Parts: sequence; C-alpha cells; structure tokens
Amino acid sequence: MDKLIIKGGKKLAGDVTVSGSKNAALPIFISTILAPGMNEIQNVPFLRDINTTIKVLESLGAEIQGNGNIVRIDTSRLSGHEATYDLVKTMRASVLVLGPLLARFGKARVSLPGGCAIGARPINLHLKGLEALGADITLEHGYVEARARRLKGARINFDISTVGGTEQLLMAAVTAKGETVLENAAREPEIVDLADILTKMGARIEGAGTDTIRINGVSELQAVTHSVMPDRIEAGTFMTAAAITGGDIRIHNMRLDHLDALVFKLQDAGVEITHKDDVVRVKGPKRIKSINIKTRPYPGFPTDMQAQIMALMTIAEGASVISENIFENRFMHVSELLRFGADIIVEGNTATVKGVKKLSGAPVMATDLRASASLILAGLASDNTTEVSRIYHLDRGYEAIEKKLAGLGAEIKRVKED
Repeated sequence: MDKLIIKGGKKLAGDVTVSGSKNAALPIFISTILAPGMNEIQNVPFLRDINTTIKVLESLGAEIQGNGNIVRIDTSRLSGHEATYDLVKTMRASVLVLGPLLARFGKARVSLPGGCAIGARPINLHLKGLEALGADITLEHGYVEARARRLKGARINFDISTVGGTEQLLMAAVTAKGETVLENAAREPEIVDLADILTKMGARIEGAGTDTIRINGVSELQAVTHSVMPDRIEAGTFMTAAAITGGDIRIHNMRLDHLDALVFKLQDAGVEITHKDDVVRVKGPKRIKSINIKTRPYPGFPTDMQAQIMALMTIAEGASVISENIFENRFMHVSELLRFGADIIVEGNTATVKGVKKLSGAPVMATDLRASASLILAGLASDNTTEVSRIYHLDRGYEAIEKKLAGLGAEIKRVKED
C-alpha cells in the first residue's frame, strides 16, 4: 500500500493540465453497450475506477484496447447481461449498466451496490424509473433482475435530483418506443457530456443541462468517437491548491463555466482568478478570508469540493460555516484535519471552522476520495512534513496528482508503506 509524504510551505507556481473527467467517463464507457461496434473514447484519465469499468464491460463480452488516453471499446459481440457483486461492490457506478443492458437485450441482472463510506445512495429512483418505462423488476439474493421486451416512453419525475438516476434513465430511454420526459433531472455538466455522446450515436435528446430532459426513442444507435470533458473537480482542487499555498498557477484544459459556484466563493475569499480561452490563472492572497458555503446540486456549490474548501478555511481569517446538504457522512475528514491543528466543530450537517495562523504537518489517514485531496491541501500549507496513508482512495479519482503537484513546485512523493 502506498502513502504520500509532503513537505509543506512551498508556494505553487507554473502550469498544470486537467485530465478527463472520471464522473463523465464512467457513464460514457457504459453507454457504448447501446452502440454495437468500435467506439473510440478520447481524453480518458488513468484511474482505478476506469479500470473497474473496463473489467465490467469485458465481463459482458466487450473487446477493449487502450493507447495513451484513448480507449477503443468494441461492443458488437456482447454476450453477457450480468454485472456481478465482485465488480459492482468496488464501484457504485457499475450499476449504470442496468438500463443499457435492459434496452439492448431485454434483460439484465445486476448486483445491488450496497452502502458507501460517505453515506447511503440507494438506487430506488433508478428502479422506479425503469418500471415506469415498462420493465418488470425483481430483487432476489442481492441482485436486481429486470426484463422488458422493449421499453416504452414515460413521464418520470424524480423525487430528488439524482445524477446516477438521470444517467440510468437517459441511457435506458434513448431506444425506448415513444417519448420519455425526465423531470427534476440532474443538471450536472457530466449529464450533458453523456447526452452529447448519445446524440452522436443517433439519439434524439433535448434539454440536457436543464431540469427537464426529453428523449424521443430511436430503433438503434451507432458506434462513435467522443472526447471526455475536463474534470471540473480536479480543476477546482488545483484552484484551491493555489489559494491555500499563496501560489500562482495556470490551469489548462478546464471549463471555468462549470465551476461558477466555486469561483464566486474563491473570489470572496480573496483569490484572484482570470482566464483566457481554456487557460485559467489562479493567484492566492497573503491571507485567505473566511467564507460560508452550503453544498447543493449543480449549479450550486459541489459536494465534491466541500472537503477541499474546508481545508482552505482552516487557515482563513475569522470563522466559516460549512453545511453539507448532499451526503450525510461527508465530514469524516474533520478528525484528520484536527491533527494538523485545525479548529473545527461539527454539529449535525454543519461544521464551524475557525481559522488558525498555521497548520502543522502530521501523519493522517484518508477516508474517501475527496477527503484525500483535502489532506494533501492541508499538507501543502503546513510548516513541516505530512504523511497521508490509504491513498488508494485518491487513485480512484485523481490521475497522478502527486506528479502534477510536484511539477508546480510541491515537495511531494509517493512511497510504499512499511
């Protein structure tokens, strides 16, 4: 098992390039089930979750080749319709194969994903929506079994905004008979990227990126070439890294308009942000000002940036209030930030952070993907050495982040744990 060793106190400077989005790439890979033939996916990040998705597709009979950041997925000879527990348990997004398999083969058997370290994320809205499209669904021995001769369009209103549920039903509906309307749909840019590749395949979709998506079913889809959008959370993490170190960095291959809520808050904290084309320059102030945030579904403040901003607020002037409204267990990084000397009090879904003059490096342990990033940021801002263990979480969502940070002047290295 690996860990990161960070010697803090360096102001980051230079250029860094954002990788393709993990959260967009996973459903895009899965969407190739719907389009028999050789699909080429470009700007793919090298991540554990990508490898897991490849294993899921290969278990279904897909033939997959990789060359750099390009992955070719041939789904012309798919033979399976089952995603087993051994695969689904390691990555919740695997459950997204349910809709595409049902749409293509009229049947699917997919393991229930179970719980999650940052809170329960049940798939009841996925199943309710598939039933509305005409699927016959049973739950048996920890598996979802679904059957339908051909799905039929329906009007589906989500009780709550759900990214996974929107992706699931969007893919299921593109070859359903008639029109499907998804109301209270998730609006995230990753939904738009999925709709873009489906449209290239021949799907008829309107309204992706709004809370109402209309899909007119077509009889079949064709294989295509598509480039994955930049990872907005990785970009936001680098922006926060510049801020917390008082650095000056230029970030390439990012969409600033995907991060409006974060940009406004960073500017309120005194961070200078300018951009030209797809290059964004971020300069940290001498002292960070305190800000308050409340996580919300897109276009609100992203829950995936909450931990990183909390790390930033540990050295801000004054007190900050951070409210987590998406996941119920997403303050697990607090106990580790306290080891740096941070002053944080948690009550329910709200954390009050009183800024301290400096952080002191410490041995800490990552509890989830974004918590890993927050501990790295705290280590970069600390006055001595930090060791971050259990970084396998980090490898699920950040491509070679220690190398990218080292390229900006950080003293950080990956070593094997004793």
